Amino acid sequence: MPTKATPTPGAKLLTPKDHTLIMIDFQSQMSFATHSIDANTLRTNAALVAHAAAGFGASTILTTVAEKSFSGPMFEEISTAFPGQKMIDRTSMNTWEDANVIEVVNEIGKNRIVLSGLWTSVCIVGPALSALDQGFEVYVIADACGDVSAEAHNRAMDRMVQAGARPMTSLQYLLELQRDWARTETYEMTTGIAKKFGGAYGLGIIYAKTMFGAHEG
Repeated sequence: MPTKATPTPGAKLLTPKDHTLIMIDFQSQMSFATHSIDANTLRTNAALVAHAAAGFGASTILTTVAEKSFSGPMFEEISTAFPGQKMIDRTSMNTWEDANVIEVVNEIGKNRIVLSGLWTSVCIVGPALSALDQGFEVYVIADACGDVSAEAHNRAMDRMVQAGARPMTSLQYLLELQRDWARTETYEMTTGIAKKFGGAYGLGIIYAKTMFGAHEG
């Protein structure tokens, strides 16, 4: 008998309330040596992710490493999306080895972890493999991560995917949280984030709305 299709989303798709986003080490010192992605593109993608999470109310942890003594503050595009939220500063390169971060992860209590940050081969591989080992589902926003070279970033992504992590992109993250243009309560927010941080897609929205008054719904 053929399988019967139903108009329901797959269980592996993200929703705003089923995951914890951890944004890791988006700091000046870390970005200076990041060459796998253009710095402006990285900042834009990170901002898109941050504003998507904040807008949809996704649980989010912001963490830095040696903020005051070495690496500098987190990108303003991220911190302004979460006004007043405390940054968790660490000494460990692996976020998952920091007791303060894990305390918040457990307080939030979500089984899905979404990661983005610098560098992919160190600060993202560490928590990804550690969380997977402890039974969490892990998603990695590949274009909101960066490394010292394309080779370093790509091999890190390979290593995480081979271990069971699920790769995605920043724009995919935003649109997966919206998922249906009939959800009018978040429509303007989603298209507003896309217009500001969504690159060519955002330009297309601006053009369509300005020239034709177009509306996806």
